[in-house]
Amino acid sequence: MSARSRSNSRLGSAVALAAAAGLAAAVLTVAPASAATDAVSVQYRTSASGATADQSEPWLQVTNTGSTTVPLSTVTLRYYFKSDGPNVTYRFACSWAVKGCANITGTFGTLANPTATADRYLEIGFTSGAGSLAPGQSTGDIQLRFYRADWQTLTQSDDYSFSATQTSYADAAKVTAQENGTLIWGTAPAGNTPSPSPTPTGPTSSPSPTGTTSTPPVDPNAPALFDDFSYNTSSDAAIQQHGWTVKSGQGGPGVSGATWSPADVTFPTVGGNKVLNLRLTTDGTASGTKETEIQTTARKFKNGTYAARVKFADAPTSGPDGDHVNQTFFTFTPLNAPMDPNYSEQDFEYLPNGGWGEQGNIMYETSWETYNPDPWNAVNAHGQQRQSYDGWHDLLLTVDNNSITYYIDGQVTATHGEPYLPETPQWIDFNHWLIDLNGQYSNTPRSYDQQVDYVYFVKDQVLTPAQVSAKVAGYRTAGTTFTDTVPATG
Repeated sequence: MSARSRSNSRLGSAVALAAAAGLAAAVLTVAPASAATDAVSVQYRTSASGATADQSEPWLQVTNTGSTTVPLSTVTLRYYFKSDGPNVTYRFACSWAVKGCANITGTFGTLANPTATADRYLEIGFTSGAGSLAPGQSTGDIQLRFYRADWQTLTQSDDYSFSATQTSYADAAKVTAQENGTLIWGTAPAGNTPSPSPTPTGPTSSPSPTGTTSTPPVDPNAPALFDDFSYNTSSDAAIQQHGWTVKSGQGGPGVSGATWSPADVTFPTVGGNKVLNLRLTTDGTASGTKETEIQTTARKFKNGTYAARVKFADAPTSGPDGDHVNQTFFTFTPLNAPMDPNYSEQDFEYLPNGGWGEQGNIMYETSWETYNPDPWNAVNAHGQQRQSYDGWHDLLLTVDNNSITYYIDGQVTATHGEPYLPETPQWIDFNHWLIDLNGQYSNTPRSYDQQVDYVYFVKDQVLTPAQVSAKVAGYRTAGTTFTDTVPATG
């Protein structure tokens, strides 16, 4: 998102609504004698209520209504739907879950006895990392999506488990729950009661969005980029020599008619160390708005660990406050066409004064699969924190063949799996821009600063926050202000 104008308002409002929704008390629709003490209920709501949609969005919760603790790894759920054609394939995505999307799996299967409202199902499972539910406990939100692999609009009004009117959580009799393959909640389409150990079949089958592979040991000689931003001005020849491009001219994201200003990319000394300073200035008009951006010239960063120490600012350095500014650290590939399958992006975006429908401080961690700018159609997943991040913070994201994990100050804030993993090499970017002119209507000039202490990337290695800190400390102890051994091929 940081490299283009887009809107997260729909996602943000949907998550806010889900967070506010209460859990409904429930009883079992089906309770076999073999599971008399293990019982769960399933609540459902839709975040996309149209008869047709770009994505079907069944959001689920599971509540333990029994008297014993239930390991979630023994529980599977099925959401039943009518496919748009015998050869149509679907993709699954977990947008957000209290239990963590890395602990949620999704596969598609074909019903043995198709009905007028169901011939496929989406089966949701849990890894051991999801833990257990004690009596009375709930999983909380499990925000799911699925969509056609060809990105065409899907029809959901004829789907067995879909309910257009259920926009708040309520018991879902048409979503089934199985424990070790035994039905313990809900009613399946006629003639299709789930059996133990089902095997998904047919053209809609897709792999789990999360995998289990061992993390390779950290290679001290792995290709890496480290930059301490020890430059003099934005026109310093070393900036280009070290593989950076400072943006100039006009163009998105943000306010149409604003200018990208290399002169406002500076390198002051803070605490005895040079830092990158990205200044945004505005007088409330497009022509009076100057934004800043610096990006790697080479697209060569894909799997590995990305880290930066960034100082966000809640208030302007001068002038009235309130503008919808966006302060970022991200990596991305170009969108070569609408819904380009090779597009990807992973963002940290801090909105100190809100924007996109938000009224206050909010941080987004967004992973993009693709999008269509007009008409707007986004395929992404995000984490969010509604709090102030004023001051210095350690940002870290890791990418491997299974997941994207975001950290702020050593704590995991979001995890996303397929289909959001990058397919091709990416750029690294920092920018500071104005979302719109609606936050502050004063014509008094004001300026905001975002600072960056360093940026670090190591190829094909998943490092912990502590390991990153040790690597950065090692560079500084050695007096290394810049190194780049990452091959140009990515």
